[in-house]
Amino acid sequence: MMPAAQQPESGAGGIIKLAILAVGGQGGGVLTGWIEALARANGYAAQATSVAGVAQRTGATVYYVEMAPAGERDPVFSLMPAAGDVDIMITAEMMEAGRAIMRGLVTPDRTVLITSTHRALAVSEKMVPGDGIASSEEVLAAAEIAARRLICADFDAMAVQKGSVISATLFGALGGSGALPFPREAFEDAIRAGGKGVEPSLRAFAAGFEAAQSGAATGAAAQTPDAAPAPADDAPVRGPDRLLRDWQALVARLDALPAAARDMARRGLEKTVDFQDLAYGAEYLDRLDSLRDRDPGDGSLLVEAAKYIANAMSYDDIIRVADAKTRTGRSSRIEAEMGVRQGQVMQVTEFLHPRAEEVVSMFPARMGARWMDNPRRMRWVERLAGGGRRIRSDGMIGFGVLYLLGGAKGWRRRTLRHAQEQAHLDAWLTRVRAAPCPEVAIELLRNQRLIKGYSDTHARGQSKFDRVMHGASLVETREDGADWIRRLREAALLDEKGEALDGALQTVRSFA
Repeated sequence: MMPAAQQPESGAGGIIKLAILAVGGQGGGVLTGWIEALARANGYAAQATSVAGVAQRTGATVYYVEMAPAGERDPVFSLMPAAGDVDIMITAEMMEAGRAIMRGLVTPDRTVLITSTHRALAVSEKMVPGDGIASSEEVLAAAEIAARRLICADFDAMAVQKGSVISATLFGALGGSGALPFPREAFEDAIRAGGKGVEPSLRAFAAGFEAAQSGAATGAAAQTPDAAPAPADDAPVRGPDRLLRDWQALVARLDALPAAARDMARRGLEKTVDFQDLAYGAEYLDRLDSLRDRDPGDGSLLVEAAKYIANAMSYDDIIRVADAKTRTGRSSRIEAEMGVRQGQVMQVTEFLHPRAEEVVSMFPARMGARWMDNPRRMRWVERLAGGGRRIRSDGMIGFGVLYLLGGAKGWRRRTLRHAQEQAHLDAWLTRVRAAPCPEVAIELLRNQRLIKGYSDTHARGQSKFDRVMHGASLVETREDGADWIRRLREAALLDEKGEALDGALQTVRSFA
């Protein structure tokens, strides 16, 4: 028998009210069907409704189930959940739990909240140029206050481990919570009655059921996805003896750096050598050495320099994009993410949409500069490249084209794009070396964070970088200059259009 304390505090007429928030692909409809079938198979009248949310993770579908013991008179059910009137709330993602709390659907007097702690980022989170990810810890803290009882765990990871989807583990958590007056066997019978993917669903159900009953996934003890993963072990470097000797010579140069900067510099060296070659790695160390006299002695400036110089030197061009799409292990990773089983065939179609500027940037530097200055030629290139291209990278021809492009590292140094990136690097580091103090130099180094990505994303980032560096020139000699440069950069990272940066620059101009 189920403890009486775990019984839902049902509303008028003994009606149990259950709501589910889920987005596409999380099986919200399947979960709702199981719950409705469970209720009816156990002598309850039940009604299920749903209202679709907006696509692209800006809104979840709301599924709503009401059930009551069958009697002589049919109960009158509502079509949608109301604030303060929900017995059980199930959310298939952490931020959906936050939205349910904000809408008043979770209350401490009656609601059992079952939620997965994993994250499926919303478009609004992805659009922020900086870190726009909402805090799961804040949602978890609010949930502990708002819910009568909280059950939370990474139910998505549990489901994947069992070869199923999150709807099955959430159904298991519902069964293990004791929030419905039905035995475990009745839940399992509802899954069997569905007739599809029964065995994987039952395994996932069992995992969710045990997690809910163990108590390890309940309350503040539950792990949130914000926890930092343990660092992976560095892979050994392999290659011909001659190249390994040259690599070890580069690694030996790291010993001349302050101890605090060596680990970051080692990672930067690996990144730049992987991007191009050993000679490029030597150039990276030369640029790092040129800033040693600007370090205050504790390695703080060189740590930032090691990170951001490596990022700037490893820019995204057509060669790097093609190389990333043909790397060893990529196909296996995609198969694992998609859950491809033995005997199934997976097809991968790449969508490439380089702008005319990206195409011309692969020309020889002088030729590319002439073409870039010729509007008629650029329009012609745009017509040829416009609309993007779809390439099947799982096929021999598509993969071969991408593989040849990705292997064209020897051509990279001759291109217009490389010349542009080197000019940017030299101008940026000249500003850093001329900074009035180490604190300002560090903030100028960190401005490189604004530049990332490919195509339009890179162009927007470059524009913001230039504007922030201009604003920095107005304040860098002030006593609080470093703080103002940081504020400008943070404003630039707040929104894609740069409206916050416009306001920050106006403030700087008002007193500069």
